[in-house]
Amino acid sequence: MDLKDVVMRSCKIEKIDIFTIMHFAKVCHNFLFYGYFYVDDTKYEEKYQELETLLYKMLKKKDVKPFFEALIEIREILETDILAILDGDPAVLSKQEAVICYPGLEAITYYRIAHYIYNLGYKLLARVISEYAHRKTQIDIHPAAKIGNYFCIDHGTGVVIGGTAIIGNHVRIYQGVTLGAKWLNDVDKVKNVKRHPTILDNVIIYANATILGGQTIIKEGSVIGANAFITNSN
Repeated sequence: MDLKDVVMRSCKIEKIDIFTIMHFAKVCHNFLFYGYFYVDDTKYEEKYQELETLLYKMLKKKDVKPFFEALIEIREILETDILAILDGDPAVLSKQEAVICYPGLEAITYYRIAHYIYNLGYKLLARVISEYAHRKTQIDIHPAAKIGNYFCIDHGTGVVIGGTAIIGNHVRIYQGVTLGAKWLNDVDKVKNVKRHPTILDNVIIYANATILGGQTIIKEGSVIGANAFITNSN
């Protein structure tokens, strides 16, 4: 038995090319914001074909067309996320600046792509995309989380949003915020249970606040102060 046999026998491997997936994530991100990244439209068809080729490598044929159709909705939702930045941060001077310079928006973009793919059933693929975004932005959003429109992550470093978190519309969070689970003594019993908090509409959560627990609900219009530690509904 050689090293290859030892390695392969120790893993139950799903056939997946993580480097192709990471490339796809970047291509999809850039395609969604094409008009912000390129000075003219001469490369549009080239980028479209590149994205389509990657999709046929990763998705079942029946899912490729629905994904392209979903990109329209994803782009429209991202437009609300851009507006959330412009409405809340006086430092940003244009939509283009928000798209190019804000890691929070980049992380949200990858999340919205991964969330759709996750719901199609490609869960490992979606996780690879979310972890690619995590490495790039230092913002960790599980693709199963449910996040509404006009979502803004300001500054962003160290933000964690768990997989069963629910976030409403017009929510703004700052660096270091954690939407997590309470201590889990028996992981198997809670795998399919809501473990992360619900944040209702029009909430602001300031830096380094921690909100834990699947039954924890932050009511509409709340302002959560910096460094708060919350394990019950307010």
